[in-house]
Amino acid sequence: MILVTGATGQLGSAILTALRRRGVDAIGSSRQALPDMRRIDFDDPSTISFDGVDTVVLISAGEAEDDIVIARHEAAVTAAERDGVKHIVYTSVTTAGDHLAFAAAHRWTERRLERGTATWTILRNGLYADLFGSLLTWNGARLTSAFGEGALAAVTREDLADAAAVVAMTPSDHVHRTYELVGPPITAADIAHHLNVSLDGTSLAARRAALDQSGLKPFQPAMLMSIYTAVRHGFLAQTGDELTRLLGRTPADAVSVAAAVASSRRLT
Repeated sequence: MILVTGATGQLGSAILTALRRRGVDAIGSSRQALPDMRRIDFDDPSTISFDGVDTVVLISAGEAEDDIVIARHEAAVTAAERDGVKHIVYTSVTTAGDHLAFAAAHRWTERRLERGTATWTILRNGLYADLFGSLLTWNGARLTSAFGEGALAAVTREDLADAAAVVAMTPSDHVHRTYELVGPPITAADIAHHLNVSLDGTSLAARRAALDQSGLKPFQPAMLMSIYTAVRHGFLAQTGDELTRLLGRTPADAVSVAAAVASSRRLT
C-alpha cells in the first residue's frame, strides 16, 4: 500500500487523486481525524504509524521555521523505518533552489534519507506556476512584477503530482534516484502578454515593504523575498527534460496556469 502524507494539502491531495485514478491501493494522512484518512500529526510522534504501508510519499511539512520542519521530517522518517516501510518518495525543491530561504530543511531531509534504512527517491520539484502568478500584483489594470527580467522554470502542481504517482507506483525503478522536475522558463512579461495587459516593474525594496505590511507569518516574507530575488537574478531558470520523461508527455503550459491565477487576483 502507498500512503501520501499531508493529503489534505494541494500537492498531497493531487498525488493521492493521481494514484487512485490509476487504480492504485493508496491512502492519505491528515493531522485531523477525517474519513478515509489515517490520522498522522508529525508534531505528535505518538500518532505516526505506517503499519501496512510499503511506500510513503512524504510531502514536505513546510509552513514553519526550519527547526520545526526538520523535527517533523525526522519523526516521519524514523517512524517509517521503525514500521518497515520499504521506500520513501520525498517532495523536495529544485537544485537551483539552494538560494531559497526554505531550502535548508529540504536538503537536511535528503541527507537524512540517504543515511537511512529505507530506499528512497527524491523529487526536486520546481516552483509552481500558480505561485508565480500569485506573486504578481496589480495597479489598476496594469500588472506589476518584482521579478525584473528573470525567468522561472515553473511547473504545474498536477504535473508534479502525476510524476510522483509514477514513481510511487513502481518504486523499484527509481531506487536512490534524484529527479530534477522543472519546466520551460517563463517570465512576468510572458504573463502580461498572455493577459494582454501592460507590465510595470517594482524594486525588491518596495516589494519587501509591501510584504512587511501584509500580515504574513514572521518567517514568510523572507521566504517570498528569496523567490523574488532568485528569479530576478537568474537562479531559477534552468530547465531540463526529466519531468517530460517521467510523465511520458509534454508538461502542461505553465504560462496559462500562472496567468489564470494572476488574473483571478485582479480587482474589478
